[in-house]
Amino acid sequence: MGPCVRMDDGRIHGDTVKTNTLQNLRGTIALAGAGKMGGAMLSGWLAGGLDASRVIVIEPQPSAEIGALAAQGVRLNPKDAGTVDTLVMAVKPQTFREAGPALKSFVGANTLVVSIMAGTTIAALEEVCGGMVVRAMPNTPAAIGRGITVAVAAKNVSAAQRATADALLRATGSVEWVEDESLMDAVTAVSGSGPAYVFLLAEELARAGVEAGLPAELATKLARETVAGSGELLHRSELASATLRQNVTSPGGTTAAALEVLMANDGLQPLMIRAIAAATKRSKELAK
Repeated sequence: MGPCVRMDDGRIHGDTVKTNTLQNLRGTIALAGAGKMGGAMLSGWLAGGLDASRVIVIEPQPSAEIGALAAQGVRLNPKDAGTVDTLVMAVKPQTFREAGPALKSFVGANTLVVSIMAGTTIAALEEVCGGMVVRAMPNTPAAIGRGITVAVAAKNVSAAQRATADALLRATGSVEWVEDESLMDAVTAVSGSGPAYVFLLAEELARAGVEAGLPAELATKLARETVAGSGELLHRSELASATLRQNVTSPGGTTAAALEVLMANDGLQPLMIRAIAAATKRSKELAK
């Protein structure tokens, strides 16, 4: 792994973080928790070429889809797996304190522990599980390979382990690294919880369409496709979101009339600032 360039905002520039490919990863990887997010990661790993025979899944209530992966060579709930090279913690945060000690048997002195549990600090993971810890925050678009994950590594994580974590996390979308763990609360508020805000926008856009006289079914379809299509345009375009907004807005037109409301002093900006602040505060509370 080459040297990382520290950015002024505490991030490590993504282009300088050298990653392994999934096909080249070595050792045994255990996934603890194969729910929606854990299952999405597992599917991404296998689709990306990770050798299924090196994957252990610890999941007391596996879905039929997870159970079917045993036919590909994934080991599901083995009785005596011993220590592993990498443990990915994808259990529900509220069950971590209960499940964590049982998972400690998988962790050796040099095991890489990658956590995607919201509100669970590196210190808590080191206390309960041990190992070399990477804390990560993905979001639900990971289920379709379009997630964004932010990760931070403990000081004792090696360059090779960071590259392994990057490859595993990148299987469901893009990855950004930070050096300051305190940023993770705001990350959780913006990207971790962010999909819910976008879905709410689609809900309220449809509701407003009904209030303006549209049939409910048509309003819902218009809102969903507009939000989804605009998101894809934003994804594909190199233009700033503000520029894309301005490109839609003709002076004195219908969009400008709506934006006068949304961009007023009591409009979307202060509302979003308060919402993100509330989510950030709650993330800090959950981490205590």
